[in-house]
This record gives sequence, structure tokens and C-alpha cells, in this order.
Amino acid sequence: LRAADCRVWGIDRDPDAVSRSADLVHQFPGRLDVIEGRFSDMDLLLSNRGISGIDGVALDLGVSSFQLEDGDRGFSFQIDGPLDMRMGEAGRTAEEVVNEEEEFILRDLIYTFGEERHAGRIARAIVAERARGPIRTTGHLSDVVVNAMPKAFVRRGRDIHPATRTFQALRIYVNDEIGELKRGLAAAERLLNPCGRLAVVSFHSLEDREVKRFLQSRG
Repeated sequence: LRAADCRVWGIDRDPDAVSRSADLVHQFPGRLDVIEGRFSDMDLLLSNRGISGIDGVALDLGVSSFQLEDGDRGFSFQIDGPLDMRMGEAGRTAEEVVNEEEEFILRDLIYTFGEERHAGRIARAIVAERARGPIRTTGHLSDVVVNAMPKAFVRRGRDIHPATRTFQALRIYVNDEIGELKRGLAAAERLLNPCGRLAVVSFHSLEDREVKRFLQSRG
């Protein structure tokens, strides 16, 4: 916005993010608009505002620092809070997934979206723990995951916390992040003008693979 004479449309499904953008919108009147919604609906959201084509799309994937630092959002095991993990206000929470899904579904989603090789042990531990009472907080779930890991694995002092991959998996599953990415890429393709540019900021291999697959298929 500072570097070019352009108009920017921002889309975020998190109402808190939309609220935080108010000062920035005020700095660039008539040039920046922020819409609450999913970027997979970008063509529909902009069509409703009279926009049929744009010159560039930038997709910034994943969770934000604001979400991680807010204990009430339930994204991080470093701050004990309710197991929510939703980027928006609709849909099932991580607490509901953890306490309601069958063991094989928990195992598969932790393995697939977290690329966690100890997914079976973790899923069994979750089911055993919730039989004693619901798992409602991030701290409780983190403890269950850590205790499910092989002791040698925990003692090894790896670069990442033992619960990192499980929390990533639940967040991706709760928010359908891979499905949202696939739909978002297709929506961007529909909306971009000829010679338009698409830029994607990804944070893990699952996202990276989807973006590369999409671009390669367009040759």
C-alpha cells in the first residue's frame, strides 16, 4: 500500500483479525478493505463488491502469533486454556474432536496432519484418558501426549516439544486447512487476471506439497 498505487482486499475468517485491522484501514481510506470470510470464497466475496478480476493474490497460511499468544483460543500448549483451536467462530472445537472421535480417526488425523510417527500411542492415550474424564484444556492434552511418548524420545531433548505435531494436526483438522488451501488456490485461479501473480507463504510440508502440486498441474 505504501509502495504502489493499488487497492488491497484483505480476507480473514478470524473476527479478531478483522477488528485489529481497523487502524490500518483508517490509514489507507478507499484503498484497503478487510472482509471477514474464508479466502476460499474470495471470488464470491469480491464479486459481491463488484470486483471480477484482480492482479495479484497473496495467501498467508497457518496460525498467527496473535492466535498463539491468546490462551483463550487454545492453539498453544505453552499457555493453558480451553481446547478450541478454531480460526473462526463456527464448527467443532478441538475439545469436541479429542473427546468424541474414535481412536482410529484420532490416530489417522494425528499421523496425516501432524506427520507424527507415534500417532497410535497418542490416540490410545487420549481415549484412555478421556474415559476417566473429558480432556478440556491445552495443558491437559499436552500432558497426555508427553506421557504417551517413549521415555527415550522425551529425554532426547528434541528441538520441538513432543506435543507440537499433535497440536498442529488438530488445528489443521478443526479448520480444514488443507481443504481450505485447495479451494483457495482454485478461487485465486478463477479471480486472477491474465498475467496475474499468485504468492503463497506456507509453513509446513503438507501445505508446501499442495501448492507445488497445484502449480505443477498448471504447467
